[in-house]
Amino acid sequence: MGRVTERRKVIRIRDGAISTRPDTLVAEEPLEIRLNGKPLAITMRTPGDDFALAAGFLVSEGVLGDQKELQNIVYCAGATVDGSNTYNIVDVKTAPGVVIPDITLERNVYTTSSCGLCGKASLDAVRTTARWTIDDGEAAPVRLEPELLASLPDRLRASQRVFDRTGGLHAAALFTEDGELLDIREDVGRHNAVDKLVGRALQNGALPLSRTILLVSGRASFELAQKAVMAGIPVLAAVSAPSSLAVDLAAESDLTLVGFLRGASMNVYAGEHRIALRTAAAQG
Repeated sequence: MGRVTERRKVIRIRDGAISTRPDTLVAEEPLEIRLNGKPLAITMRTPGDDFALAAGFLVSEGVLGDQKELQNIVYCAGATVDGSNTYNIVDVKTAPGVVIPDITLERNVYTTSSCGLCGKASLDAVRTTARWTIDDGEAAPVRLEPELLASLPDRLRASQRVFDRTGGLHAAALFTEDGELLDIREDVGRHNAVDKLVGRALQNGALPLSRTILLVSGRASFELAQKAVMAGIPVLAAVSAPSSLAVDLAAESDLTLVGFLRGASMNVYAGEHRIALRTAAAQG
């Protein structure tokens, strides 16, 4: 099975001094996702949590939404000329009776570690496939103090174990509304890290992820907002900027979207009713 990190020789230049040393790099390998034996998608990812990644990807595609709909996930052997297993192909088998949306069988999808799924940017597609509306549950609506949100990036960074060794990974973390860290996943791609989180939740029977906060270590793209909506997550926060389409989707889906979450500063782009804004601050 592929490793999370690899070692490479590097020439290091520091203040004019030249030396040769090994460097630790994050691994990046292709993962082909098959659905009931049929090729569906190829994504560039950091090996590890591959089954969760595949399951989460299928949640975002509207194929899966419940643990009972997933029969099993296996690695496929025979991926090379000599028949050995590269652990870079997984086959997701759905339970009998699960209806597969046509869109997932009519195309081969290529994704990258940088931009994620290429070619899917339709708000209508999200509206038609989402299993749940964004719902705070039967209890009182989620109400987050800005100070709580401000504390989350440091907690995310402190839990990025592979990033400490490579400096080359994104991360996604899931918190409760009280700030308790539920799970964190790292990957060379932001979208993969989120899929790994959502996939583990599916495997554990925890969907929808109502009353949770999803924090990502980079920007908030449309695709990440879509994945939050598809998993029933009410709050998406990012340490960098959102895209215009992500803001549009958040506004239409009642998703709270926070960007530029750095220190005590943040921008609230949608769903401000879940943020405990002080009256004076709001007027200012």
